[in-house]
Amino acid sequence: MTGKLPPIAPDAGLRPRFWETVPLKKMSTAEWEALCDGCGKCCLNKIEFEDTGELLFTRVACRLLDGDSCRCSKYEIRHQFVPECVSLTPQKLGKIAYWLPRTCAYRRLHEGKPLKEWHPLISGDPESVHHAEISVRGWTVPENEVAEEDWEDYLIEEQS
Repeated sequence: MTGKLPPIAPDAGLRPRFWETVPLKKMSTAEWEALCDGCGKCCLNKIEFEDTGELLFTRVACRLLDGDSCRCSKYEIRHQFVPECVSLTPQKLGKIAYWLPRTCAYRRLHEGKPLKEWHPLISGDPESVHHAEISVRGWTVPENEVAEEDWEDYLIEEQS
């Protein structure tokens, strides 16, 4: 998806405040997709230390991330270009929630936490994630410009 997210239309098939009442595994596809706040953090390359389990985020972004919209530029066909891209599903969430940013709606709901006030479902504004400076807009480096052995030079501190 490229460009700005449109506001969620009232006829989008979303139940009112579904994220508060519907378990993740019972959400419709439209509801599941609407949980994405558009921050782009899941598209950042991470360094995981196998001996400690520590996971660190970098500013190095997947080559498909649109740094302005903070969305995948080829979302529907991303696996053709990035076969290792993770498809987040309710079934996989329990195993990979630790890999998502702490601000992520999927992770927060999985952990029994509410959505943040800047989340577009709460604010009604698809730009609110950017205004709150939660997104990666404007500060990523494309992965094709940084050798993997240099990723440690691009570590960032994750926001809560």
